[in-house]
Amino acid sequence: MSCFEVQAAVGRARAGSLKTRRGVIETPVFMPVGTQATVKAMTPVELREVGAQVILGNTYHLHVRPGEGLIRDFGGLHRFMGWDGPILTDSGGFQVFSLAKLRRITEEGVHFQNHLDGTPTFIGPERSMEIQRDLGSDIVMLFDECPPHPCTHEDAAASLDLTLRWARRCREWWDARPAEDRPLVFGIVQGSGYPDLRQRSAEALVEIGFDGYAIGGVSVGEPEPEMFAAIEAAEPHLPADRARYAMGLGTPKQVIELIARGVDMMDCVLPTRLARNGTAFTGDGTLNLKNAPFARDERPIEPGCECYACRNFARAYVRHLIKAEEILGLRLVSIHNLHFYVGLGLRARAAILDGSFEAFRRETVGRLDAGERES
Repeated sequence: MSCFEVQAAVGRARAGSLKTRRGVIETPVFMPVGTQATVKAMTPVELREVGAQVILGNTYHLHVRPGEGLIRDFGGLHRFMGWDGPILTDSGGFQVFSLAKLRRITEEGVHFQNHLDGTPTFIGPERSMEIQRDLGSDIVMLFDECPPHPCTHEDAAASLDLTLRWARRCREWWDARPAEDRPLVFGIVQGSGYPDLRQRSAEALVEIGFDGYAIGGVSVGEPEPEMFAAIEAAEPHLPADRARYAMGLGTPKQVIELIARGVDMMDCVLPTRLARNGTAFTGDGTLNLKNAPFARDERPIEPGCECYACRNFARAYVRHLIKAEEILGLRLVSIHNLHFYVGLGLRARAAILDGSFEAFRRETVGRLDAGERES
């Protein structure tokens, strides 16, 4: 029985619901990134206030610090960080390949020196599953190899073959556990920029059988058209009754375009990362609140926005805080940016449910494009 139900569709865009052991996630959904057991600058109460339904943690980072054993002894990641909603954990595969020092890939997994102090470490499929179990994740990602961009077809195919062998081992590990202890387990489609490999990956993962399917290895340096092409190459080969997750994407416009291409779940670090530089997202593009024209601006960050920052403070005040390097400044922009991103998913869902998604897409993307041209 599928844990995912499609409630309405407009073209390829879907409004659905994903049932987890800690509640139902209504899709399409933007998921704030909480890599190290925190969404940067945000409390769990504030995350709820911006509408967050599910947040992300990261197996690699939490394994390295503070360690999954400590988190397990605290009762799991939810209790440790004070968040009672669903948590998705990335398996750590991408971080191993992007951050680890002196890594050595074998059939068993990856031996590497971690990025903090160079300590020799090993993570393989079974180890990644063990760590995610100890963290108490509600949605577990399989351990995969993320090939670099660019790479040859031969190298991408060899990497994919390894990922598929690891995928079977991840599934077998969970199949050996009691059913009542199992979270949702998602496969990850790889294949770099090669449509035939993306198709082969998707079909092989579906044959193994997972609760949902992510599309990984995107936003790793490729041009945007190639990123969308990778999504489009995988999506037709994924089952309609399973959630689809585009990993690590993207800009506001990309979020809308991903939803239009049949993606249900998205995450990205941009809302809080750019907030720390004083950049705010709005429906008309980004604002660099450090700029002098905002020094006496009495308007909120985005007129009409209902987030805490916009209900209570002027751009002038937020700019002052950022220029003075006051922590509250980056917190207020983080609150606004996450409210904006989460709101994109909520508004897209409403538009799919009432059949107006294409009009919503044209208007939203049009305003963002116009803002980019003016900036």
